Amino acid sequence: MSAEPAGGRVEELRAGLARVRRRVAEACDAAGRASDEVTLVVVTKLFPASDVRSLAYLGVTDVGESRDQEASAKAAECADLPLRWHFVGRLQRNKAASVARYASWVHSVDRPRLVTALSRGAVQSGRDLEVLVQVNLDTDPQEAARRGGTAPDDVLGLAEQVAGAEGLHLRGVMGVAPREGPPRQAFDRLVALAERLRAEHPGACAVSAGMSSDLEDAVAAGATHLRVGSAVLGSRRHVQ
Repeated sequence: MSAEPAGGRVEELRAGLARVRRRVAEACDAAGRASDEVTLVVVTKLFPASDVRSLAYLGVTDVGESRDQEASAKAAECADLPLRWHFVGRLQRNKAASVARYASWVHSVDRPRLVTALSRGAVQSGRDLEVLVQVNLDTDPQEAARRGGTAPDDVLGLAEQVAGAEGLHLRGVMGVAPREGPPRQAFDRLVALAERLRAEHPGACAVSAGMSSDLEDAVAAGATHLRVGSAVLGSRRHVQ
Protein backbone atom coordinates (compact mmCIF):
# COMPACT_ATOMS: atom_id res chain seq x y z
CA MET A 1 0.00 0.00 0.00
CA SER A 2 1.22 3.50 -0.78
CA ALA A 3 1.70 6.16 1.89
CA GLU A 4 -1.45 7.81 3.24
CA PRO A 5 -2.20 10.96 1.23
CA ALA A 6 -2.68 14.27 3.02
CA GLY A 7 -5.97 16.19 3.03
CA GLY A 8 -9.63 15.24 2.98
CA ARG A 9 -9.89 14.10 -0.63
CA VAL A 10 -8.93 10.55 0.30
CA GLU A 11 -12.02 10.30 2.50
CA GLU A 12 -14.26 11.36 -0.39
CA LEU A 13 -12.68 8.68 -2.56
CA ARG A 14 -12.98 6.11 0.21
CA ALA A 15 -16.71 6.81 0.42
CA GLY A 16 -17.14 6.68 -3.36
CA LEU A 17 -15.27 3.40 -3.59
CA ALA A 18 -17.32 1.91 -0.77
CA ARG A 19 -20.58 2.85 -2.51
CA VAL A 20 -19.47 1.39 -5.84
CA ARG A 21 -18.06 -1.78 -4.31
CA ARG A 22 -21.36 -2.24 -2.46
CA ARG A 23 -23.28 -1.81 -5.72
CA VAL A 24 -21.04 -4.35 -7.44
CA ALA A 25 -21.40 -6.83 -4.58
CA GLU A 26 -25.20 -6.49 -4.57
CA ALA A 27 -25.35 -6.84 -8.37
CA CYS A 28 -23.16 -9.95 -8.25
CA ASP A 29 -25.31 -11.43 -5.50
CA ALA A 30 -28.46 -10.80 -7.52
CA ALA A 31 -26.88 -12.43 -10.57
CA GLY A 32 -25.56 -15.41 -8.64
CA ARG A 33 -21.96 -14.41 -9.31
CA ALA A 34 -18.93 -14.05 -7.06
CA SER A 35 -17.68 -10.50 -6.58
CA ASP A 36 -14.14 -11.54 -7.45
CA GLU A 37 -15.31 -12.37 -10.97
CA VAL A 38 -15.57 -8.62 -11.66
CA THR A 39 -12.65 -6.21 -11.95
CA LEU A 40 -13.33 -2.57 -11.12
CA VAL A 41 -11.38 -0.21 -13.38
CA VAL A 42 -11.54 3.30 -11.91
CA VAL A 43 -11.48 5.82 -14.77
CA THR A 44 -9.53 8.91 -13.71
CA LYS A 45 -9.89 10.99 -16.86
CA LEU A 46 -9.66 14.72 -16.03
CA PHE A 47 -8.70 14.02 -12.42
CA PRO A 48 -5.21 14.73 -11.07
CA ALA A 49 -2.45 12.23 -10.38
CA SER A 50 -2.94 12.94 -6.68
CA ASP A 51 -6.30 11.18 -6.93
CA VAL A 52 -4.60 8.19 -8.52
CA ARG A 53 -2.23 8.06 -5.55
CA SER A 54 -5.17 8.23 -3.14
CA LEU A 55 -6.93 5.44 -5.00
CA ALA A 56 -3.81 3.28 -4.83
CA TYR A 57 -3.64 3.91 -1.10
CA LEU A 58 -7.26 2.70 -0.87
CA GLY A 59 -6.42 -0.54 -2.65
CA VAL A 60 -7.29 0.24 -6.27
CA THR A 61 -5.02 -1.63 -8.68
CA ASP A 62 -6.71 -0.94 -12.04
CA VAL A 63 -6.92 2.61 -13.39
CA GLY A 64 -8.48 3.69 -16.68
CA GLU A 65 -7.71 6.62 -18.96
CA SER A 66 -9.05 7.68 -22.35
CA ARG A 67 -6.64 10.37 -23.58
CA ASP A 68 -3.01 9.50 -24.22
CA GLN A 69 -1.47 12.87 -23.39
CA GLU A 70 -3.10 12.88 -19.97
CA ALA A 71 -2.60 9.17 -19.35
CA SER A 72 1.08 9.07 -20.25
CA ALA A 73 1.85 11.95 -17.89
CA LYS A 74 -0.06 10.36 -15.01
CA ALA A 75 1.52 6.96 -15.60
CA ALA A 76 4.97 8.53 -15.46
CA GLU A 77 4.14 10.47 -12.30
CA CYS A 78 2.74 7.34 -10.64
CA ALA A 79 5.36 4.90 -11.94
CA ASP A 80 6.26 3.87 -8.38
CA LEU A 81 2.74 2.54 -7.73
CA PRO A 82 1.66 -1.08 -8.43
CA LEU A 83 -1.02 -0.14 -10.95
CA ARG A 84 -2.39 -1.65 -14.14
CA TRP A 85 -3.26 1.11 -16.62
CA HIS A 86 -6.23 0.48 -18.92
CA PHE A 87 -6.65 2.62 -22.03
CA VAL A 88 -10.42 2.75 -22.54
CA GLY A 89 -11.01 5.61 -25.01
CA ARG A 90 -10.90 5.95 -28.77
CA LEU A 91 -7.31 5.50 -29.82
CA GLN A 92 -5.65 7.31 -32.70
CA ARG A 93 -3.16 5.24 -34.63
CA ASN A 94 -0.41 7.82 -34.14
CA LYS A 95 -0.79 7.47 -30.36
CA ALA A 96 -0.52 3.68 -30.33
CA ALA A 97 3.23 3.56 -29.70
CA SER A 98 2.89 5.92 -26.74
CA VAL A 99 0.03 3.91 -25.23
CA ALA A 100 2.03 0.70 -25.62
CA ARG A 101 4.71 2.11 -23.33
CA TYR A 102 2.51 2.34 -20.21
CA ALA A 103 -0.81 0.55 -20.72
CA SER A 104 -1.31 -3.04 -19.63
CA TRP A 105 -4.75 -3.28 -21.25
CA VAL A 106 -6.20 -1.58 -24.33
CA HIS A 107 -9.99 -1.89 -24.43
CA SER A 108 -10.70 0.01 -27.63
CA VAL A 109 -9.16 -1.77 -30.62
CA ASP A 110 -11.61 -1.41 -33.48
CA ARG A 111 -9.73 -1.52 -36.80
CA PRO A 112 -6.90 -3.45 -38.47
CA ARG A 113 -4.51 -0.51 -38.81
CA LEU A 114 -4.69 0.05 -35.07
CA VAL A 115 -3.78 -3.60 -34.47
CA THR A 116 -0.67 -3.12 -36.62
CA ALA A 117 0.33 0.10 -34.86
CA LEU A 118 -0.16 -1.33 -31.36
CA SER A 119 1.76 -4.45 -32.23
CA ARG A 120 4.66 -2.37 -33.51
CA GLY A 121 4.59 -0.22 -30.38
CA ALA A 122 4.48 -3.24 -28.08
CA VAL A 123 7.47 -4.84 -29.80
CA GLN A 124 9.46 -1.61 -29.73
CA SER A 125 8.73 -1.18 -26.03
CA GLY A 126 9.47 -4.80 -25.19
CA ARG A 127 6.03 -5.19 -23.60
CA ASP A 128 2.95 -7.37 -24.07
CA LEU A 129 -0.51 -5.78 -24.19
CA GLU A 130 -3.84 -7.33 -23.22
CA VAL A 131 -6.28 -6.30 -25.95
CA LEU A 132 -10.05 -6.12 -26.20
CA VAL A 133 -11.95 -5.66 -29.44
CA GLN A 134 -14.37 -2.76 -29.09
CA VAL A 135 -17.81 -3.61 -30.46
CA ASN A 136 -20.12 -0.85 -31.58
CA LEU A 137 -23.51 -1.44 -29.95
CA ASP A 138 -25.23 1.65 -31.39
CA THR A 139 -28.06 1.27 -33.87
CA ASP A 140 -27.91 4.94 -34.92
CA PRO A 141 -25.30 5.25 -37.73
CA GLN A 142 -24.23 8.75 -36.64
CA GLU A 143 -23.67 7.64 -33.06
CA ALA A 144 -21.85 4.56 -34.29
CA ALA A 145 -19.44 6.68 -36.33
CA ARG A 146 -18.84 9.09 -33.47
CA ARG A 147 -18.28 6.60 -30.66
CA GLY A 148 -16.08 4.09 -32.44
CA GLY A 149 -16.06 0.30 -32.28
CA THR A 150 -16.15 -2.32 -34.97
CA ALA A 151 -19.40 -3.67 -36.39
CA PRO A 152 -20.60 -6.87 -34.70
CA ASP A 153 -20.22 -8.82 -37.96
CA ASP A 154 -16.55 -7.84 -38.14
CA VAL A 155 -15.56 -8.78 -34.58
CA LEU A 156 -14.31 -12.30 -35.26
CA GLY A 157 -12.17 -11.22 -38.19
CA LEU A 158 -10.58 -8.39 -36.25
CA ALA A 159 -10.04 -10.69 -33.29
CA GLU A 160 -8.09 -13.08 -35.53
CA GLN A 161 -5.77 -10.24 -36.48
CA VAL A 162 -5.21 -9.35 -32.82
CA ALA A 163 -4.56 -12.97 -31.92
CA GLY A 164 -1.93 -13.23 -34.64
CA ALA A 165 -0.15 -9.95 -33.85
CA GLU A 166 3.19 -9.98 -32.06
CA GLY A 167 3.10 -8.44 -28.58
CA LEU A 168 -0.70 -8.51 -28.35
CA HIS A 169 -2.86 -10.94 -26.39
CA LEU A 170 -6.53 -11.20 -27.34
CA ARG A 171 -8.52 -11.08 -24.11
CA GLY A 172 -12.12 -10.43 -25.20
CA VAL A 173 -14.50 -7.61 -26.10
CA MET A 174 -15.56 -4.17 -24.91
CA GLY A 175 -18.73 -2.22 -25.49
CA VAL A 176 -20.52 0.98 -24.49
CA ALA A 177 -24.30 0.93 -24.10
CA PRO A 178 -26.19 3.08 -26.63
CA ARG A 179 -27.61 6.37 -25.42
CA GLU A 180 -31.08 5.16 -26.39
CA GLY A 181 -32.66 1.91 -25.28
CA PRO A 182 -32.14 -0.42 -22.32
CA PRO A 183 -28.45 -1.05 -21.53
CA ARG A 184 -29.14 -4.67 -20.60
CA GLN A 185 -30.24 -5.55 -24.13
CA ALA A 186 -27.04 -4.10 -25.57
CA PHE A 187 -24.89 -5.87 -23.00
CA ASP A 188 -26.65 -9.15 -23.73
CA ARG A 189 -25.70 -8.76 -27.40
CA LEU A 190 -22.12 -8.05 -26.39
CA VAL A 191 -21.94 -11.14 -24.17
CA ALA A 192 -23.40 -13.30 -26.95
CA LEU A 193 -20.61 -12.07 -29.22
CA ALA A 194 -18.10 -12.76 -26.48
CA GLU A 195 -19.31 -16.36 -26.25
CA ARG A 196 -18.85 -16.83 -30.00
CA LEU A 197 -15.36 -15.37 -29.76
CA ARG A 198 -14.46 -17.58 -26.81
CA ALA A 199 -15.47 -20.68 -28.77
CA GLU A 200 -12.62 -19.91 -31.20
CA HIS A 201 -10.23 -18.28 -28.71
CA PRO A 202 -10.69 -19.89 -25.27
CA GLY A 203 -8.41 -17.35 -23.59
CA ALA A 204 -10.57 -14.40 -24.67
CA CYS A 205 -12.74 -14.42 -21.56
CA ALA A 206 -13.01 -10.71 -20.70
CA VAL A 207 -16.11 -8.59 -21.27
CA SER A 208 -15.59 -4.90 -20.53
CA ALA A 209 -19.00 -3.27 -20.12
CA GLY A 210 -20.77 -0.99 -17.71
CA MET A 211 -20.04 2.43 -16.29
CA SER A 212 -21.33 4.48 -13.36
CA SER A 213 -24.94 4.58 -14.54
CA ASP A 214 -25.37 1.02 -15.79
CA LEU A 215 -22.94 -1.23 -13.95
CA GLU A 216 -25.75 -3.38 -12.51
CA ASP A 217 -26.99 -4.21 -16.01
CA ALA A 218 -23.44 -5.08 -17.06
CA VAL A 219 -22.90 -7.40 -14.09
CA ALA A 220 -26.24 -9.10 -14.73
CA ALA A 221 -25.29 -9.69 -18.37
CA GLY A 222 -21.91 -11.19 -17.45
CA ALA A 223 -19.35 -8.38 -17.61
CA THR A 224 -15.92 -9.11 -16.14
CA HIS A 225 -14.61 -5.52 -16.18
CA LEU A 226 -16.47 -2.35 -15.18
CA ARG A 227 -15.20 1.10 -16.20
CA VAL A 228 -16.41 3.45 -13.45
CA GLY A 229 -15.44 7.10 -13.05
CA SER A 230 -17.88 9.61 -11.58
CA ALA A 231 -19.50 7.19 -9.13
CA VAL A 232 -16.11 6.86 -7.43
CA LEU A 233 -14.48 10.23 -8.08
CA GLY A 234 -17.49 12.54 -8.01
CA SER A 235 -17.79 15.71 -10.07
CA ARG A 236 -14.83 17.25 -11.82
CA ARG A 237 -14.70 20.26 -9.54
CA HIS A 238 -11.58 18.74 -7.95
CA VAL A 239 -9.51 18.92 -11.13
CA GLN A 240 -6.63 21.36 -10.78
